[in-house]
Amino acid sequence: MPTLLTVGPYRFFCYAGNQDEPQHVHIERDQDEAKFWLEPLRLQSNRGFSRREINRIQKLVEAHQEQLLGGWNEFFTD
Repeated sequence: MPTLLTVGPYRFFCYAGNQDEPQHVHIERDQDEAKFWLEPLRLQSNRGFSRREINRIQKLVEAHQEQLLGGWNEFFTD
């Protein structure tokens, strides 16, 4: 599970077995986890985050979208 980015309490990562899915990122804080598709950007799943916190996380994903896509591509093409 490579970490692609850490911002405050959030860890942005991908699972090694997810290469057959569209580009996406998992975000975790404590026991909560969400998954966002990266292109087009949208929430795929949420386990535990409030709506307000999901909005905050989505803004972080938007702000770092290119970096997250680059990390995904680097991990799964190397």
